Amino acid sequence: MLWRQVDFNREVIDLTKTKNGWPRLVPLNSIALAALVSHRGSKKVKASDPVFPLPGEYADCGWWFDPAIKEAGIDDYTWHNNRRTFCSWCAMAGVSIKEIQELVGHRTIAMSARYSHLSPAHTMAATERLVSATATAKRNSHQNSH
Repeated sequence: MLWRQVDFNREVIDLTKTKNGWPRLVPLNSIALAALVSHRGSKKVKASDPVFPLPGEYADCGWWFDPAIKEAGIDDYTWHNNRRTFCSWCAMAGVSIKEIQELVGHRTIAMSARYSHLSPAHTMAATERLVSATATAKRNSHQNSH
């Protein structure tokens, strides 16, 4: 990704080359925007400069990601897991599957649904909502019958 693709005014990244071949705009939330502002710092960057310059070629983040995962003691984790984690966190925050589809650039809602796993705690909380909804319905039914 090049600095010309980061639009700080519109708070988006303009991705011209994507996995599915569709160019798209990726909205930047306040944390991502602040991280990019901090990363750029006060240095003067050219539009053609890569945002994350790599040793050697501009392509892959394995040179820092793989050692970081190993140092953290995490097994069985790849860069692609970040995409699944993002989808899952969005779903658990109440983001709709359609919104998730647009955010990650999936061609189908079905693919976004496959990526949007819920944590066991989140699914347990969902079943507990049924308990309170049932109690409320019983109270309302009881009050309406008197």
